[in-house]
Amino acid sequence: MRLRSFTWSSLGPALLLAGMLLLAGCVPANTKPSPAEVAAADGAAALSRQGHFDQSAQAWLALASQYGERADHYRVLAAEAWSQEGRIDAAAPTLAKIKRENLHGDDAVRFDLLRADLALHRHDAATALRLTTQPTVAVPEALQLRLFELRARAQAATGDHWGAARTRVQMDDHLQGLDRAENRKVILSELAQLDVASLKRRAAAMQPGDRMLPWVDQALSQHGITVAQPTPTLQQPVGTLLPGAGAEVREGYRMPARVALLLPQSGPYAAAGNTIAEGFFAAYAEAAHTHAPRASVRIYDTQGSVDGANKAYRQAVADGAQLVVGPLTRGAVAALFAQPTLPVPVLALNHPDNKQAPPSGSSEFGLLPETEGAQAADHMLERGLNQAYVVISGDDFAQRAAAAFKAELLARGGSVVGMAALPAGATSYADIISQLNMAGAGSNAGIFISMRPRQARLLLPQLHIARIALPVFGTSHIYAGSDNPTADGDLDGVEFCDAPWLFNAQPGLPRRDDIAAKLPSARDGSARLFAFGMDAWNLVPYLDWLGSHPGSYLPGATGQLTANAFGRISRVLTWAKFQNGLARPLTGNLQVDDLPAPSASSPAPASSSAQPAAASSTGD
Repeated sequence: MRLRSFTWSSLGPALLLAGMLLLAGCVPANTKPSPAEVAAADGAAALSRQGHFDQSAQAWLALASQYGERADHYRVLAAEAWSQEGRIDAAAPTLAKIKRENLHGDDAVRFDLLRADLALHRHDAATALRLTTQPTVAVPEALQLRLFELRARAQAATGDHWGAARTRVQMDDHLQGLDRAENRKVILSELAQLDVASLKRRAAAMQPGDRMLPWVDQALSQHGITVAQPTPTLQQPVGTLLPGAGAEVREGYRMPARVALLLPQSGPYAAAGNTIAEGFFAAYAEAAHTHAPRASVRIYDTQGSVDGANKAYRQAVADGAQLVVGPLTRGAVAALFAQPTLPVPVLALNHPDNKQAPPSGSSEFGLLPETEGAQAADHMLERGLNQAYVVISGDDFAQRAAAAFKAELLARGGSVVGMAALPAGATSYADIISQLNMAGAGSNAGIFISMRPRQARLLLPQLHIARIALPVFGTSHIYAGSDNPTADGDLDGVEFCDAPWLFNAQPGLPRRDDIAAKLPSARDGSARLFAFGMDAWNLVPYLDWLGSHPGSYLPGATGQLTANAFGRISRVLTWAKFQNGLARPLTGNLQVDDLPAPSASSPAPASSSAQPAAASSTGD
């Protein structure tokens, strides 16, 4: 598949400039072009810039016939003009007249690329591959994208789909907009030509920082394979504080003027949407204390449906939004990402159910059980526990967390020695405990659980009675979101990962206790959605920075937030432990960042009925 849109539209002016520089400085002084020749060359270049490629080519050929000492240079420019128009076949007779040894500067490379383009047009992929993989030829930066694109096409045509994908990954950082989106589609289509076993073998052989690894993982995900999700490396917080800026903001802070918030305000998901909105605007109000610019925000009701989300997006675009935050449901996110183009970038508040990567320029952010399962595996391995028993409920979140736990544990050399699902409605788990006893327990084993508090409060005492004293690790679902020492005393010793804000463990954010005293939505289990809304706002000005600075993170309410090459926001959670029936963070707090703490004189966050002055609400 050929990506024509960027190949010449972005490189053409640079090539033409190179040609003019050649005229001025790369020919012997005694053959300096006359004013008439320079004027004619300017006119030919102008015709190309105006899109009159055939006329431009004829003008270059006229120069070639008049000025023999530079004839081959002008023939290269004529051939490039035809190539820009997509008529490389028309350039064939001209290319046949050029002698490579007569070319100076970058003209020889450009000549080779034109011959490669013609070879591909003639279905001679071997020649194109040879011309684009010459190890002794230095390729100037202005021509590298063109080289990569032709090489990738040649590799694909010769059946080297892995090589084509790798070459296009090299191009990815240098592309933008539709060009980048199209290139990414081709990368995944090339990887789709490889079978699952081949992709798994390649992934297993890669080092963690290999640029191909996230692409292979994405390709495997599209095959329905659960892949390992190693905990992101946190190297530095989003840019350093800007001195003398008059505002407590960091380098990379880019706030759009208008933000649309697409959430269900009615329908079956209204309660979740309203809680997220309250968290969003609580963070919005808190941001006023930094004196940094804030966007105006308008809420659009998606009604919790795919059609409602699409309609809300179109309305937000028509109203001049520069960033859309939302929608919320997986189906709505998938439908939005499937649009041919997204004129306004999106920060989706979920991950699509079809595993599709966000369109170029957009991002996705969600509270995924897969994240918790994978980080639980990493946490156990860090404790020296490389064998695990997995006990989960029948809920969807538990199944997904367990699959990610297993994938990560196996990828890092561990093993799952047993798996069991708790029967719905049962109060005795004797059969499952019998299975654990039969399997035996080594000193390097632990138990991973993912279930609601009610089931965990039944399971743990039965494990103790059976004298199964293995350490237990769980997902956030085990914690109801508030202290209940009487009920949770049976969970003592269990470690679980969760959002740091629930434990006031993230410096630089307003304390949960203070907000929960005024807003019911910040209490109990809904606090996670409230924190999610806070992070949705706090991500807005740093999306570009996170995407372009691997290893950077934003200290968030739901975890330390990072972005990968696909625009997926990942969370690094904190670990808590039940002690005397109380859940407390293992490390006290997450003082890994120097974000300014909220002012002691800061007013209380806006109540659920009071939005900031810049916000408005609209239905659809």
